[in-house]
Amino acid sequence: MTAQERVERAASALKVFPLPSAVLFPHTVIPLHIFEPRYRAMVRDALAGDRVIALAQLEDGWEGRYDGRPPMQTMMCAGVIAWDEEVEDGRFNILLQGITRIRMLSELPGDKAYREVRAQVLPDAPYQGPEEERLRQAVFELAGRVPPTFAENLLPVAARATGGMLADVVASAIVPEAERRQALLVELDVKRRLDAVLEDVGELIGRLQPVRPSGPLN
Repeated sequence: MTAQERVERAASALKVFPLPSAVLFPHTVIPLHIFEPRYRAMVRDALAGDRVIALAQLEDGWEGRYDGRPPMQTMMCAGVIAWDEEVEDGRFNILLQGITRIRMLSELPGDKAYREVRAQVLPDAPYQGPEEERLRQAVFELAGRVPPTFAENLLPVAARATGGMLADVVASAIVPEAERRQALLVELDVKRRLDAVLEDVGELIGRLQPVRPSGPLN
């Protein structure tokens, strides 16, 4: 069974981890440290089953209500736990591999400590267009203005990725703000998403000076 099929099977009762500080994109990986008892239980149940969890943002005004069930934004990213480690006190370190966008249709009754939703799976439609090459060229230009280790990780992925995947992997690498990341996650039109990420790359290039080689040039 593919990871996409796992998410589709889980969509009728999808485990959700609301985390206001983090937004996961499809085709990318995020490390998470799970320490709250309700989400430790969620990870244990996921590991015993399909390993599928969605990462969600909360609606504005959640502060002071996080221990309860404050409203969640409807667009999320569902992923599969690619690696896990249980540490002291039953806490977990996991790597969550983003698989696909999902839209929450309804939240299930709270008969478990953690939250579950019924969701619609929203894979990207295939796309080819000039926006892809423009974004790749911008990433290549950016590579000359960032530390080599960062460029070495991003360039091979950007060279291989196409369509919505290209927009997502670049956004994941260069956009730190959770609010902006969520706005890009919400964008289902691949062309518009590519254009939006291109704007983000252009703004970043404008703030950075080219990295000059150190030492002799010969």
